[in-house]
Amino acid sequence: MHKDSTSSLPATPTARLRRRRGSSENSPDMSKANGNHLLLNWHFFFTAMLFVYGRILSQRLVNTVTSDKYLYQLVGRLVKYHMVTCYFLYIAGFMWFILSLKKKMYKYQFGQYAWTHMILIVVFTQSSFTVANIFEGIFWFLLPASLIVINDIAAYIFGFFFGKTPLIKLSPKKTWEGFIGASVTTIISAFVLANVLGKSQWLTCPRKDLLTGWLHCDPGPLFKPEYFALPSWFPAWFPWKEIEVLPVQWHALWLGLFASIIAPFGGFFASGFKRAFKIKDFGDSIPGHGGMTDRMDCQMVMAVFAYIYHQSFITPQSVSVEMILDQILMNLSFEEQRALYTKLAQIIQESQFGRP
Repeated sequence: MHKDSTSSLPATPTARLRRRRGSSENSPDMSKANGNHLLLNWHFFFTAMLFVYGRILSQRLVNTVTSDKYLYQLVGRLVKYHMVTCYFLYIAGFMWFILSLKKKMYKYQFGQYAWTHMILIVVFTQSSFTVANIFEGIFWFLLPASLIVINDIAAYIFGFFFGKTPLIKLSPKKTWEGFIGASVTTIISAFVLANVLGKSQWLTCPRKDLLTGWLHCDPGPLFKPEYFALPSWFPAWFPWKEIEVLPVQWHALWLGLFASIIAPFGGFFASGFKRAFKIKDFGDSIPGHGGMTDRMDCQMVMAVFAYIYHQSFITPQSVSVEMILDQILMNLSFEEQRALYTKLAQIIQESQFGRP
């Protein structure tokens, strides 16, 4: 006669807890709760995606449909009520969660609810900065991402050949020699790479709509070269008498400094997280390097900094003529637009010729 393996376990508190947990996980109530929770997760995922990417893409979507009057008005209405739509979608999910609570499962369900929100915040907050960087110009995505890759490779090379002094206990293989060598390499690479990438108009022009055509724009002063004469003490045989520098290269030095010193802490954080759960890598899609998540730990920290730096020190103004014009066309009636036009004409005339 077959004997149940669970009956052979000793009657210890741990064994009793294991049996209780196993029986609860296989219960019909737990299975139903898991099914409801999965559907609810997808609801919150869709709501978060609509809110985050809607805010980033809404104005560009409006710019894309300006040639069609009726489509332009429809999209304008959708954009206008975007926030209230997302809010009530979230409230619907909140009510769904409350109604799905089951007796003796409150702690489990609230734990899942909290985990869902934490994951959505981490994923969408950081990924939204990456998308925003791309629309500001692929340059602002490609340069920071490349610096992280360069820093990672340089740290490995310098650590492999010269590494002797451990850097941090979370990552025993990381060394001070690799950290310092990678920092110098990354900062120099940032200065050089910004010059190479900054000469491509397709990489530097911001995308104001959702079309896929080739980009043409005035690159602005950041991407217009400046020339500096070399000092007189340079040897006469040196082939160049002056050097060409793009102003954006000075900004790239700050990106390189951040990628060298601060961004690696994203990797240290991921290492600590993996050790806490006793796992080596987040995935195995890249042999020897784990999965895609293992390659993106520093990238997310870098993307947030690149966006904040661009908005704080590079973006000249938060409101453009196109944005104001779109708001006027979407929110004002024809009579209000004509009144605004008349008032603007009066103000311009008075500023040019003085009051009559």
